[in-house]
Amino acid sequence: MTEQAKPNEQAEEMKQDTPQPENTANEQADTVELSGEQAIISKLEAELAQAQAKLADQQDLMLRIKADAENARRRASQDVEKAHKFALEKFAGDLLPVVDNLERALGFINREDEAFAGIVEGVELTMKSFLDTVAKYGVQQIDPQGQPFNPDQHQAMTIQPSADVAPNTVTFVMQKGYELNGRLLRPAMVGVSKAPE
Repeated sequence: MTEQAKPNEQAEEMKQDTPQPENTANEQADTVELSGEQAIISKLEAELAQAQAKLADQQDLMLRIKADAENARRRASQDVEKAHKFALEKFAGDLLPVVDNLERALGFINREDEAFAGIVEGVELTMKSFLDTVAKYGVQQIDPQGQPFNPDQHQAMTIQPSADVAPNTVTFVMQKGYELNGRLLRPAMVGVSKAPE
């Protein structure tokens, strides 16, 4: 019996040494369950990251649209302001020959002749009244006699050597210039000095 008992004991020991299939199946089920949960978590994390990226894109788009709307509003406001400020530009430009003709009339009238004294006074008053009226609307005369030449406001018609004034000085004005609210309507036509040779 002792010999028979030994093989039974050995068989039982072998059973204990070899892993039970039920335990392995349970462990595998737990691993599968964990893997399934991890897959769901990974999927949810990916969806969350995608949603956050989409949200960031939407916020960026919203900021851009808001900035574009603000820029459009600012541009429209500036355009309206410029339209009010420079609405008279063409009209004022068309009136400039009237002032030129009044100045020419004063230049050709013999001021020493008493017969023309009333005419001279009338033309001078008319021209002064005209210039005062257009000045109310932002039209300013540019009379650069004796000033340094400024190519932004003056148009050089002739250049003459002169020892009396510094080079690039306006020596005479052929036709006065005008500006409307700081914008040039017409440059002054001038003669400019240069250093004598």
